[in-house]
Amino acid sequence: MAVRKENSPHADPWRLCYIVRLMNRRDFLGGFAIASLSGCAPKVRRAATTPGLPSYDVLPRLMPVRAEVDRIFRVTVCLRPFRAAGPRLDIERVGDKTVVHNYGHGGSGWSLSWGSSSVAVEKAMAAGERDVAVIGCGALGMTSAILLQRAGAKVTIYAKERPPEVRSARATGSWTPDARIALTNSVSPDFPALWEKMCRNSFHTYESFLGMAGNPVEWTDRYALSDTSPAEARGNRRRDDTLSFAHYQDRVADLTPHSQDLPPGSHPFPTRYARRTSSLTFNIAGYSRQLVTDFLIEGGKIERVEFHSPSELNQLSQKVVINATGYGARALWKDESIIPVRGQIAWLIPQPEVNYGVIYKNVNILSRRDGIVVQDGGKGEMEGYNDSNEQPDRAAAESAVRVVAELYGRMGRQAGI
Repeated sequence: MAVRKENSPHADPWRLCYIVRLMNRRDFLGGFAIASLSGCAPKVRRAATTPGLPSYDVLPRLMPVRAEVDRIFRVTVCLRPFRAAGPRLDIERVGDKTVVHNYGHGGSGWSLSWGSSSVAVEKAMAAGERDVAVIGCGALGMTSAILLQRAGAKVTIYAKERPPEVRSARATGSWTPDARIALTNSVSPDFPALWEKMCRNSFHTYESFLGMAGNPVEWTDRYALSDTSPAEARGNRRRDDTLSFAHYQDRVADLTPHSQDLPPGSHPFPTRYARRTSSLTFNIAGYSRQLVTDFLIEGGKIERVEFHSPSELNQLSQKVVINATGYGARALWKDESIIPVRGQIAWLIPQPEVNYGVIYKNVNILSRRDGIVVQDGGKGEMEGYNDSNEQPDRAAAESAVRVVAELYGRMGRQAGI
């Protein structure tokens, strides 16, 4: 098709029509509503009625993930600190120090951080000291330190590493407040109520980060895709969970939107079943930087120190210490109740036009501002259990990305592209 040369590409409606037709093919995951443009032939797709969904609830245009192994720019491994009894939040005396523990949150560290740290800070401040130390600079360490400052304390963080080197910087970045939080038959009778209190506290604190520059926290849609029925999928998860991990999401069902079955024809996915919900996403690179900045602005100090035994805390001038060392507490405190749960992420180059998450064949895909997370869930909650290997597995990372490529390949064939 000949295109007349003008000073502006928008001067020729036929050229604009040609561009729109190309976009129609490239944006095959969308197409639910493309505005008519003056001068375009009527072959351009127009908005269609979406079966089974009200007009205000139709899916937005979903751009495809460029799932190519050469777009993997890093592979990271995080060891989640799981404790069958749930997080450790008790008080211990070490020499002349009062130590408040705040570690062992499994896959719920970021999600529960503000609520759990609120419990730890209340206990720390009850000692009457106003000069407090925090050990650890990850999710629990930073939130403990900031909440101590808000309570009127002078705070110093002592840590071997700081963001982005800490383990929690390698987390998925999803709101998962009961992910591997405990075992049902190992928690105390009052733990479910304590978990709910921490969960609600943390969730409402995260609300204050919405809309901030850089989007440290934001809502994104998630799609669970399967060729098997939801009932069969639930049965498979129960069968694979040989330890009976605790789940308390029903206690806070009012906090987040309920999942929604998407009727056939209402979505672009090639699977028999598709469910949608919305959840909080933590853009951990920017969010961590925000926490560190907030802490330093209020006069906080961070000192690089590595402790090898609890007795070394006696070197500190502070009499009260919050121990938020995460998985590091297993070695530092000789705490064998901490079980590592290995999780690996393949990071694809960010795509600003992709702003949603997908679970397909147990592979979790989540677009964040700092990269697209591709994580193979394998055996579900038992995946990576008691595996302390922190070495990245490039072959496994590429295999997970190929699953993503297979999904979008199916979608393209379904759309006739």
